[in-house]
Amino acid sequence: MNWDQVEGKWKQAAGKVKEKWGKLTDSDLEVIRGRRDQLIGKIQERYGIAKEEAQKQADEFTKTLYLADETDSTAKAPRETESADEFAGTGRSGRARGAGRS
Repeated sequence: MNWDQVEGKWKQAAGKVKEKWGKLTDSDLEVIRGRRDQLIGKIQERYGIAKEEAQKQADEFTKTLYLADETDSTAKAPRETESADEFAGTGRSGRARGAGRS
């Protein structure tokens, strides 16, 4: 994930940022608003580390960050309107309906 995506989905990312860097306050997160330079500065300030280390941590974090996209088909739940007949049909299991029942 790149920083433009993080900034665009900051509300989702902020919770994960707070999990990673628990010393950051809600006020810090409001100031940061997805901006990389602000995050790095706050990490430095709260954890007393060098800028290079804060940059490294922030960059590693974004490499592993996944924020669900509403258009991501893998994140969608099955249709609730699917009937039992549709599910039991040949399209799901490759067997005729009722096949394999004892």
